[in-house]
Amino acid sequence: MTDPNATLIKMEGVKKVFYTDEVETHALSEIHLEIKKGQYISIAGPSGCGKSTLLSILGLLDSPTGGEYTLNGSPVANLSISERTRIRNREIGFIFQAFNLIGDLTVYENVELPLTYRGTSGAERKQKVQHALERVGMAHRLRHYPSQLSGGQQQRVAVARALVGDPLILMADEPTGNLDSKNGEAVMELLRDLHRNGATVCMVTHDQRYANFAERTIHLFDGRIVEETQEAQVGA
Repeated sequence: MTDPNATLIKMEGVKKVFYTDEVETHALSEIHLEIKKGQYISIAGPSGCGKSTLLSILGLLDSPTGGEYTLNGSPVANLSISERTRIRNREIGFIFQAFNLIGDLTVYENVELPLTYRGTSGAERKQKVQHALERVGMAHRLRHYPSQLSGGQQQRVAVARALVGDPLILMADEPTGNLDSKNGEAVMELLRDLHRNGATVCMVTHDQRYANFAERTIHLFDGRIVEETQEAQVGA
């Protein structure tokens, strides 16, 4: 039986260096991080501190320059490109600041896309898409196009797309960055509800108000973890 409190992510001494024109930019240095299944983690800090770089490595979109990263028991350094792609497509759900919806596809088709890439059967796709849209309160808009939706509605659709494949973890990169405060609060409430129902969430934000929705906040500065805080009550 799977331990519901098992460690999902473990980083030990992870660093990331970018090399350009003989200049070394140390984006991340000595990152030590552990995330258990079912936790809600926010990564906070000022612009340029390494938040998005860390999330890209966590989500297998990039590789560390050094250190060890273990995802769900598998050392990431030992994974082939195809294995990394499979894990990224099946076990990680991404939510981006810019929504990244395809304009000429309907809401239903946008949410269905990850399942289509997997080769999921038509009947199962329909069931999963409907369920995901119901979870984010957008089932009534499934035939609409992104241009017919508000920013807050588009982000809800993006969350549904991230959820549809039942990922192990949701990775959210500044999910409220393009939203006004009202829609931003609504999306944060949605992520909190998903966490309460068992989802593991890892979110990057520069806004301390939203960082406080998480049960743990990792504070980055100049590529290093300088502090970790825990909320006594999520969203308190």
